[in-house]
Amino acid sequence: MVALIGVPASLAVAVSPQAGRDGTGAPHSAGAAGHVGGERAALQPRLARFQQQPVSPEVRHIAHWALDSGDNGGLPYLIIDKAGARVFVFDASGRLQGAGPALLGMGVGDVAVEGLGALRLAAIRPQDRITPAGRFVASLDRDLKGQEIMWIDYDDALALHRVAKGQPSERRAERLQSPTVADNRISYGCINVPVRFYEEVVSPAFQSTGGVVYILPEVGQARDLFGSYDVRVAAEAGEMPR
Repeated sequence: MVALIGVPASLAVAVSPQAGRDGTGAPHSAGAAGHVGGERAALQPRLARFQQQPVSPEVRHIAHWALDSGDNGGLPYLIIDKAGARVFVFDASGRLQGAGPALLGMGVGDVAVEGLGALRLAAIRPQDRITPAGRFVASLDRDLKGQEIMWIDYDDALALHRVAKGQPSERRAERLQSPTVADNRISYGCINVPVRFYEEVVSPAFQSTGGVVYILPEVGQARDLFGSYDVRVAAEAGEMPR
């Protein structure tokens, strides 16, 4: 099921339209600077708000850290949980805008094969059809057919878009609706989401600005990849109004 939550009419902050992995190909952890012992020095932590939406411990960890550390750069951000095959969209203040299922790359792993973006789809081996993990600066753009997509990494031809029809035998729409995540590994690496979720959550949240995409690893640990820390709270205050 797709969870739809109110999306702000506009977001004024803009970033470069060139999407990609921080321009370096390496994990980004600038937000960790100035934190002693892995803890934020400020007395009042900045917390993401999940609107009673169930999330995994790793999604909760990264959602809080991205906001508290400022790693999201004051921009809307999106977390892709590969293990749970779900996408979570947050506004710049850490308020969840919506969550929905996703189809991911057929191959298991966290690192894209070098030069993959230059290959024809038919030439990509099944085991190489990986959705890479990492932190990416992303923005909305158009594909070759003129349809809006979210470009995550141009070099690896990695994007998030409305579910593609694919081959009838792939049953992509049915896979998105199934209650299990076991059948959500079917794409060449791109993230496919339901049409309604893309049009009512993703597109409005990033329409007036770029943003940050965190793709969680499925082999390693998120805190190792992103250099993240636990946001200390007296109670589970992720639902506290602000």
